[in-house]
Amino acid sequence: MLIRTICGRFKPATCAVIYQRLSMSQQQQLQLLQSHSWQCHRLKHNPLIQTRSSSSQTEDHKNQPKIQVQNNQVITKNLLHEIRTALSPYARLMRLDRPIGTYLLFWPCAWSIALSANAGCWPDFTMLGLFATGALIMRGAGCTINDLWDKDIDAKVERTRTRPLACGEVTQFDAIVFLSAQLSLGLLVLLQLNLESILLGACSLGLVVTYPLMKRITYWPQLVLGMAFNWGALLGWCATQGSVFWSACLPLYLSGICWTIVYDTIYAHQDKVDDLQIGIKSTALKFGENTKLWLSGFTASMLSGLTAAGMACDQTLPYYAAVGIVGAHLTQQIYSLNIDNPTDCAKKFFSNHQVGLILFLGIVLGTLLKPKDQKSNNTNLTSGSLPQLQQTTGSLMQISNKHEVLR
Repeated sequence: MLIRTICGRFKPATCAVIYQRLSMSQQQQLQLLQSHSWQCHRLKHNPLIQTRSSSSQTEDHKNQPKIQVQNNQVITKNLLHEIRTALSPYARLMRLDRPIGTYLLFWPCAWSIALSANAGCWPDFTMLGLFATGALIMRGAGCTINDLWDKDIDAKVERTRTRPLACGEVTQFDAIVFLSAQLSLGLLVLLQLNLESILLGACSLGLVVTYPLMKRITYWPQLVLGMAFNWGALLGWCATQGSVFWSACLPLYLSGICWTIVYDTIYAHQDKVDDLQIGIKSTALKFGENTKLWLSGFTASMLSGLTAAGMACDQTLPYYAAVGIVGAHLTQQIYSLNIDNPTDCAKKFFSNHQVGLILFLGIVLGTLLKPKDQKSNNTNLTSGSLPQLQQTTGSLMQISNKHEVLR
């Protein structure tokens, strides 16, 4: 169904053109054969031009492979052009041309995976690759869902009116078929994880689907977006350790939500004029001229949560240094921000990719500097109740055995 949908985007005359060009070589061979027969007839009746005809035949045979190669190159070039033209709307529908969203979705996953690593060890690179793939697919699926909900709204906003659904490049049915393929691939990635992670990951789908509706009913859609975009802060630890270490993951998750509110409020200021006209709500309109004050508060909350998460994991100096650099980066963003300049808002929004990278590097270095003989937090704390249960059970068995001996 998906292949048929994409192939349906080729121009009607493309197949005829390709067939015609593929059959050109046979036509040329027929013409050369007829020309050769005519030349033989002339040679029989006019020996004076025999030498000239012989040289002409030799040149034709030499040029034939060159013509064949040129025709094949033209066919290949046109076919690739048609494929690119057919796939381009779907690539833009899932925002492959704007990877910043994939980065922002991936970083909370990477933070959690790196925090869960054993002391003195690197994070699980296989798991990082798996989550990076999932972030790419599910961010694309989220964009498709968002555009399906906002098709009519996007057509009225200057920045979004060229999106494939809004401008009619992709039909609603085609987008639904494409979304089905994206969700199927996302499920395939999720099934590579343990059962607890599969169940936890499936719980986030409701947030992904309902987020586009929030901008119609509340001024806090960025809060719902933050809850969806930072689900990986819980999922990453669960995927590597089999359960969520709430003492570290919950502060990390809340910090990610605050971070999302900061960067997406900046992003929403680009469209606030259009949003006012069509009745769309956002934190940019809610905060108004007090945006910098609000964002400062959310930044402070984010840094507090990151500090709490680091303390729960016994992190070392590089981690806290990274948290400090993140704080300075966000402070510079906020106080140099011009909320009435869409270009400046976009620039500040894109710079948040650096925030995620800085914190990730800090977590990795901080974990590597932990003493290797130190008991890892993920084993000690996520399953800390298990050793106690085993000790209690062993004690009870010893008491029972002694009682039997006395009897």
